[in-house]
Amino acid sequence: MYAIIKTGGKQYRVNEGSILKIEKIAGEKGDKVTFSEVLLVSEDDGVLKVGNPMVANASVSAEIYEQGKEKKIVVYKYKKRKNYRRKQGHRQPFTKIKIDQIVVG
Repeated sequence: MYAIIKTGGKQYRVNEGSILKIEKIAGEKGDKVTFSEVLLVSEDDGVLKVGNPMVANASVSAEIYEQGKEKKIVVYKYKKRKNYRRKQGHRQPFTKIKIDQIVVG
């Protein structure tokens, strides 16, 4: 059984027990979160339930596994012969979650 959820402007395919990195959400390690924006659910017998746009009465519950920041990326702007150089770093925050249960109404 798997589902496709929407969070942080992105879509993720999740299975029960899977661990994934998503855009940062509020909460501490060990907190439970529920995703109600479920776009598709595939049952074990091969039946697909496709939402219009969301599947009715479906949700995915997960546990926050870790809060952190990605590796630093360097943003460097440069214009030749104009003495223009700008260097900036960025670390994107993320939340790592573990999927506990996929519930279909």
